[in-house]
Amino acid sequence: MMTTTTDQRVGHAAGAYGFRGVTLMEWRKLRSVRSTWWTLAVFAAGMVGLAILVGLKAPAHPGADYDPTEDGFAGLAIGQLALGALGVLALSTEFTSGSIRATFAAVPRRGWVLAAKAAVITALTLGAGEVLAFASFAAGQAAARAAVPHAGLHAALGQPGVLRAVLMAGAYPALIALIGLGLAALIRHTAGAISAIVGVVFVLPLILLPLGQQNAAMKFLPEMIAENSLTAVKPVAHSLSAGAGLAMLCLYAAVALAAGGWALARRDA
Repeated sequence: MMTTTTDQRVGHAAGAYGFRGVTLMEWRKLRSVRSTWWTLAVFAAGMVGLAILVGLKAPAHPGADYDPTEDGFAGLAIGQLALGALGVLALSTEFTSGSIRATFAAVPRRGWVLAAKAAVITALTLGAGEVLAFASFAAGQAAARAAVPHAGLHAALGQPGVLRAVLMAGAYPALIALIGLGLAALIRHTAGAISAIVGVVFVLPLILLPLGQQNAAMKFLPEMIAENSLTAVKPVAHSLSAGAGLAMLCLYAAVALAAGGWALARRDA
């Protein structure tokens, strides 16, 4: 009798949580974990630091295909891995510590938990990504002007394709973070989910590379989509357009989150 009464009270309390309340709870969790801010610091250092280093090595006599915009985002390789790991850790650490049981006890609708985490991750990573994309662009162009003052190597946001490349540089790692969150819900293991992110983003292109750049599957890989979207001077041959690439990345994130939500709904914590 006491157990039944307790269960009813827990269920009633859980039902009192609206989506806004669950989202605020997830935001408190994410901001209270030190690894969140360390990960963002790595992201910032990689993006801005490599933009400056590459800008300082700008060629004095560039070829026709030289793209100062794309060179300013050399740090995106580190950034996408950092934010992908952040997306994984936002959920996988709760499974590792066992605290996910308390979360699901408070919010039995597990889909709400994943949706709230996705909303928080999107707001944080997209905001940080866009701020650092513009910062990296500005730092890279300033470094290029300092290295070769009279070569006219710098790009401007008003030039064709430049603003699109900068915006995409901020959105791309945020979408990778959402894919990481979905994989964490599906795999429930930090090392396994991060390995999956590394495999999809870095290893799979290397496996397909011997088949040639014209291989039909290459243009659908996240790495190739990013490479073409960040180019303002010369589009990558045999690749998706920037708009189609962004839509494909959104689809990947949606599929990963849907698969993760299905897995959460079917398994016990």
